[in-house]
Amino acid sequence: MTRSDDATLDGVSAHPVEPPVSIWQMPDPLELTPGDDLVGVGADLAPGTLLAAYRAGMFPMPVDPRRRRSKMAWFSPDPRGIIPLDGLHVSRSLRRSMGSFEVRMDTRFTDVVRACGDPRRPGRWITVPIVDAYAELFALGWGHSVEVYLDDELVGGLYGLRIERFFAGEAMFHTATDASKTALVALVEWLNSTGAELLDVQWVTDHLASLGAVAVPRPEYLRRLRSAIRPHPDVTPGTSEPASRPAR
Repeated sequence: MTRSDDATLDGVSAHPVEPPVSIWQMPDPLELTPGDDLVGVGADLAPGTLLAAYRAGMFPMPVDPRRRRSKMAWFSPDPRGIIPLDGLHVSRSLRRSMGSFEVRMDTRFTDVVRACGDPRRPGRWITVPIVDAYAELFALGWGHSVEVYLDDELVGGLYGLRIERFFAGEAMFHTATDASKTALVALVEWLNSTGAELLDVQWVTDHLASLGAVAVPRPEYLRRLRSAIRPHPDVTPGTSEPASRPAR
């Protein structure tokens, strides 16, 4: 997998930059009735708000994606979908398909987000404000994308946020068979190689379940999240990379 050097990308921080603190107070998802996913409606998509929400176990979706200025709904699903980093299912056919693709990372973040929000896709929820908000987080060093190419054409990918040893997977897309699955395999390989602990996929769909996603109760998810976002003494401050790695 080819990864860009963030320091060479115009306007992109080489290491995560902490934005101004959100003006909003995040509710505690543990106070919700078990099984209720919706935490609340409102707030904004400022970088500080988004990071505070993810650290509290929540993520946004517009109430009405058809409206450009739709209010934001904030979710903390119960149960929560995760993919255990040692439990990804990779079939033999997928392994064969992967050889046809080139995989890159953090080279076309905004293009990946826009492709995931293609209006022709059913259940679309990625709006222009969502694209702009996550592009800002990418510029601050929190957002990451995996891009999959076939003959130099972008045919699949995924994006999300990395906070310490936690990765919040947001969405995937593909225009070629197995391209999004290839992106997921590459993501998990990167997370494992950089000491990650938790990969969040929000809800478990049939597609994600076939790849190894499992559902965990909200209290268990939040416990794992607190552990994963805690700064680690063996990680360089402001990054998700180990301060040093032993020779292999």
